[in-house]
Amino acid sequence: MALFRSRRGVDPALPRDDRGFGSFDDYVYNLKPRNKRITLVLADSNPYQDELRELAESGEAGLETAISPRTLDAERVDAPIPVRLFTGRRVSGVVGSIPRGLESVIDENLRRLDGKGVKARIPVRIDRRREGYRVVLLMGAIR
Repeated sequence: MALFRSRRGVDPALPRDDRGFGSFDDYVYNLKPRNKRITLVLADSNPYQDELRELAESGEAGLETAISPRTLDAERVDAPIPVRLFTGRRVSGVVGSIPRGLESVIDENLRRLDGKGVKARIPVRIDRRREGYRVVLLMGAIR
């Protein structure tokens, strides 16, 4: 039986197809991904379709997030986490944000990676869907 059943973002200000996707059910006790297939789709990507198109068409391999853990001040006001991508040569502009309610998953995993002495970056892929390009964080890859 799942404790958290919120599978879609809860930000009603965003269009239904741009709210992102993820679930707490995909993570175990310490917010570590349950298995290697776990993914998280970014929210609020519609305004950044040009940037995503350029990245997808460039054929860059090994895209990773360029996110830093939230500060205590950002945590207090429940600010969204904007996501940029590191392409190996440069850092892109903002390409979306973490779906509402799943910020703690990202923060905890970035801190865990940093504690291991590994780069605090999450691998990503860019998918082309009917509604546009979407950024998929490969959370299981950092397991």
